[in-house]
Amino acid sequence: MNLSDRIQYLRKARGISQEGLADQLGVSRQAVSKWESEQSMPDLDKIISMSDYFEVTTDYLLK
Repeated sequence: MNLSDRIQYLRKARGISQEGLADQLGVSRQAVSKWESEQSMPDLDKIISMSDYFEVTTDYLLK
């Protein structure tokens, strides 16, 4: 499982939409879509924000 898979898995486990996650992180829905489809990588500050939101470590997201 890679970063994009983990983002999508955690988002769906929380029952939130891409738009909902985008709102939590202060990014566009398109940004979340690109992260989940491996078209781009989130910046480090967004990875940290996601780890806080999903209550996982940054290591979990990145490994």
